[in-house]
Amino acid sequence: MYTFSNKLKISAIIFMVLGALGIGYGFLTTPSNVDQVKEMMQHENTHENHSVAENTHVEGSNVENHENAESNETATEDAHFIHAFHSLQNRPYAAVFIAMFFFFMLALGTLAFYAIQYASQAGWSIVLFRVMEGITAYLLPGSLFILAFLILMAANGHYYYVWMNPDLYNIHSEHYDKILMGKSWWLNVPFWMIRTFIYLLGWNFYRYYSKKNSLAQDTATDLAPYKRNFKASVFFLIFFIVTESLMSWDWLMSLTPHWQSSLFGWYVFSTMFVSGITVIAMVTIYLRAKGFLPKVNDSHLHDLAKFMFGFSIFWTYLWFSQFMLIWYANMPEETAYFMPRLLGTYQLLFIGMLIPNFIFPILVLMNSDYKRIPWFIITTGIIILLGHYVDVFVIISPATVGNHWIIGIPEIASVLFFLGLFIYVVFSALAKQSLEVKNNPFLKESEHYHY
Repeated sequence: MYTFSNKLKISAIIFMVLGALGIGYGFLTTPSNVDQVKEMMQHENTHENHSVAENTHVEGSNVENHENAESNETATEDAHFIHAFHSLQNRPYAAVFIAMFFFFMLALGTLAFYAIQYASQAGWSIVLFRVMEGITAYLLPGSLFILAFLILMAANGHYYYVWMNPDLYNIHSEHYDKILMGKSWWLNVPFWMIRTFIYLLGWNFYRYYSKKNSLAQDTATDLAPYKRNFKASVFFLIFFIVTESLMSWDWLMSLTPHWQSSLFGWYVFSTMFVSGITVIAMVTIYLRAKGFLPKVNDSHLHDLAKFMFGFSIFWTYLWFSQFMLIWYANMPEETAYFMPRLLGTYQLLFIGMLIPNFIFPILVLMNSDYKRIPWFIITTGIIILLGHYVDVFVIISPATVGNHWIIGIPEIASVLFFLGLFIYVVFSALAKQSLEVKNNPFLKESEHYHY
């Protein structure tokens, strides 16, 4: 029986406390008005500072034109400062949401992998079920945080989710947006929140139901709990593949509401899935090193690392294909997503994340022997998780923070808070029941698994 060590528990609590303090600091230091932004930007001298050109030559016949141009430049500059103000106010919210979603997707990706094991009647992974069930315990608290954040945005978030601004749908407003008006049947707050409730409720219900049956199988005299889980997993995967795509559109793609991509749901799934499998491998290695999971052998680690390797390639395929198809089809209206990422200030992050998410896993995990070495898997896992945090960062920040992004105290503190919460919830769940699976029909195959 695993015991949640005091050292790990205290570390998790320290992470949460430090994270909460840093998040609070991020909100407290956010500019509260446009004048503060003007003063800040004058000192920073960024390339975004659209200052009025000096030494303008004015001839008598062009005085009126010059005054009109000067007036337009002033209005443009004011609009720029207002936009910067909203971006800077969005920054602590974006930092929290990025970390919140990242750790939530670790649990959700693990849940999908868990369901696939049942639906495919895989034999190799049975001894890992308690690890997966422990990781997915984070799904409920993660869902509550996501739900609270989205409710807050729905109440007053039209500078975060810009499509929530009612002026965009008022035909008499100067901000009226014909494109968003055409999407209003889908992008409207009540329907958006209803869909969010459906996603979270469905995912959490399957997690509760499947774990209940999994534990019941340990003491069952027949295979009824296992059969219930098999059927539930099949239906869940159908539900998941639809709702995961819709969730990606609703929570992430709608941050850039004029843009759309039919591959985006798959792209988010790939980053979620490989990250979830990576966490399974890392937690398994940790527990095994502590003397638990004695039936987990090197072949189980090899297969987990093989999935890490394979889905890193799958992620890269979608990373490239999403851009290639838009370029190949000559759809300039869809470049809104890629312009700030390929040509703007996010270029280094957008292209650079190929190194931790593709090149590094390829180089390290290509060799079959390396897939069996725990410290190789742990090292690669840490790099992969850092890379996919950057991936989530690059998905969310350009639309919310724009060029005013930085990896600073709010971002680091948000990661610390949700990392601490993730560790506390997952390892508390692992300590609540035996890590040994019993009476599963494929248990012997898993115990004697050899690749």
